Amino acid sequence: MNVVLLGAPGAGKGTQAERMIETWGVPHISTGDILRKAVAAGTPLGIQAKTYMDSGELVPDFVVIGLVKHRLAEPDALRGFILDGFPRTDAQAEALDRALAELGRGIDAVISIDVARDVIVRRLTSRRTCRKCGKIYSLVTDPPSDPAKCDACGGELYQRDDDTVETVTNRLAVYDRSTAPLVDYYRAKGLLRQIDGDRPADEVFADVRRAVEK
Repeated sequence: MNVVLLGAPGAGKGTQAERMIETWGVPHISTGDILRKAVAAGTPLGIQAKTYMDSGELVPDFVVIGLVKHRLAEPDALRGFILDGFPRTDAQAEALDRALAELGRGIDAVISIDVARDVIVRRLTSRRTCRKCGKIYSLVTDPPSDPAKCDACGGELYQRDDDTVETVTNRLAVYDRSTAPLVDYYRAKGLLRQIDGDRPADEVFADVRRAVEK
């Protein structure tokens, strides 16, 4: 089972990825994790990536693709994978297709978790994080007993900078410009499975499961 997971920030991809991992036992592959591990390990591609990251530049596609290809060739990914956060553009999607072809593999399904923008803004701006233990709450769906304190450790709850209305709106605009066109790319290939993400997580996953297993 080789799956690409698409969805705007706050659409619930992380929750669905956890359930997919638990159900099918395949690795959740995030390009952010790959980059951090490669840099920490000092691999040739990691060293290349670090030079760009240290200068504040975006890591070029050829470096990211090389890291992804290497990760997909590791033993735990041979039974399948869930790619999250990559590809982000049409050019990356085409490069991924070529890399998978070289490995004798392909994508089985592309799951797009769709949620209305106003719902996403409400979800993300309602998040509060504990400064002490890092636990995350939603003032809408999972509120703490005291809006200023963590139920788990009593630490102070705060709103992260990337959860403000201005930042969330900008993140969604970036997503719409770069990543959303991938929906058309994968629809044209007959791989796209669009799922309504504005429902309880169990209902969303039931549809994800049907889309992957059919």
